[in-house]
Amino acid sequence: MKIASIVACLESWAPLPLQESYDNAGLITGDTGWECTGIICSLDATEAVVKEAITRGCNLVVSHHPIIFGGLKKINGKNYVERAIITAIKNDIALYAIHTNLDNILSGVNGRIADQLGLQNRSILSARENTLRKLFTFVPADHAEAVRNALFDAGAGQIGLYSECSFNSEGTGTFKAGENANPYVGEKNRRHHEKEIKLELVFPTGLQPALLRALKAAHPYEEVAYDVVELANPHPETGSGLLGDLPQALEEQPFLQLVKTVFGTPLIRHTAFPGRPVKKVAVCGGAGSFLISKALAAGADAYITADMKYHEFFDANSQLLIADPGHFETEQFTIPLLQEVLAKKFPTFAVLKTEVETNPVRYFA
Repeated sequence: MKIASIVACLESWAPLPLQESYDNAGLITGDTGWECTGIICSLDATEAVVKEAITRGCNLVVSHHPIIFGGLKKINGKNYVERAIITAIKNDIALYAIHTNLDNILSGVNGRIADQLGLQNRSILSARENTLRKLFTFVPADHAEAVRNALFDAGAGQIGLYSECSFNSEGTGTFKAGENANPYVGEKNRRHHEKEIKLELVFPTGLQPALLRALKAAHPYEEVAYDVVELANPHPETGSGLLGDLPQALEEQPFLQLVKTVFGTPLIRHTAFPGRPVKKVAVCGGAGSFLISKALAAGADAYITADMKYHEFFDANSQLLIADPGHFETEQFTIPLLQEVLAKKFPTFAVLKTEVETNPVRYFA
């Protein structure tokens, strides 16, 4: 199997256009044309993880964090980033990062945190703008069903809990084939009238390239007429953070004990107790202080995130219990998430979880 197949699977789940502007998700080293010998799933693509891939016969590391985040001016092995890149390139190891694009989908990093906490009634905490588009296309009536199905299969037509959503209207299309054309219907140099169906389907912005390929492959016309427009509607499953409800409200101290247990950490940094039970919980894996105001506005009782700075704890304004169990701790569940998604898609292929501990933080209690 080609690495391209794994990349296509990952990017249909968490499209690259959903990554933040500062990010570096995608294929960092290697070639999508390589035959894949196995996959290691990890949070970080350190040198130790790359060496593990070599030892375990895998030539693809899929990590959450990109090993190259900023620009590299030299690659001489003087830091952990350069050493990982040198080892990967010398041994033909492909490195793929699925970072903020995985943070920005409901079934991604935050969805797996919600699974561990048992959160119900989940929704995106901060909806991302410009994430939905609508496709209009015109198909001869006898091919409408085939084209419609191809677009559904490519990911179009999902509206909330409903799939295969489209609007269809009948009309008449006209066209005149040129001398060098090869028309599906009609004659060259003569205007033709054809009964057509106008299809309208919404789709996530990141799926546009794949969707247009599917449209052109299924459409019988030599020249496919279509329009794509950007929508102001928010995508209900795309954006930062997640909001959900605990099955039962907990007092603040038992809630923090639950967080310690779930995230497996010896300590939690947190704000003073606001003095009310915790029912509605906001979460954001990794550094999430930028969402404190969103958690407050959403009426969350508690917000679980990481990398909080001293002054950012004041932003809770005595109205929100902020709990910081650690960066690695909030994202650790991403490793089995990646392994499960890829193993389900490729059940006969080696998809392994790393055995390397990459958390650089240690606790002395």
